Amino acid sequence: MSSSSSDIQREQKTSVVNLSDAEWKKKLSDEEYRILRKKETEYPGMGKYNKHFETGIYKCAGCGQELYDSSSKFDSHCGWPAFSSSVATSVKRQKDEDGYREEILCANCDGHLGHVFKGEGIPDANGKIIQERHCVNSASLKFEKKN
Repeated sequence: MSSSSSDIQREQKTSVVNLSDAEWKKKLSDEEYRILRKKETEYPGMGKYNKHFETGIYKCAGCGQELYDSSSKFDSHCGWPAFSSSVATSVKRQKDEDGYREEILCANCDGHLGHVFKGEGIPDANGKIIQERHCVNSASLKFEKKN
């Protein structure tokens, strides 16, 4: 059974996470810290969720907030996990430091997820043209399988 759009838009009750840099270093693996807190990027095709298509929810590796439902995941052939939409207001956007790209962050802990791209004309598995692609680092995610 597939998730409905109302499932994707469900409300989230989370509190904003505001840890010191030292606390983040203790909480996260080196790779998670490098990507979530230092805004680096993993190598294309290397992330564990790039070709991962199980049913479930992708959460922030930093704070556990639900970010993406698996029903919005598609293979964009870009080398990173791609999603067409996020869960409710779990992801916020801001101009990247380069002033060109739009960075996506966990709205709960400000962890760097990746970037969002619009108007690429990429089809999903059903041939529907995706309006925007959330290009996300696997290291910024944790997956919770649904039965």
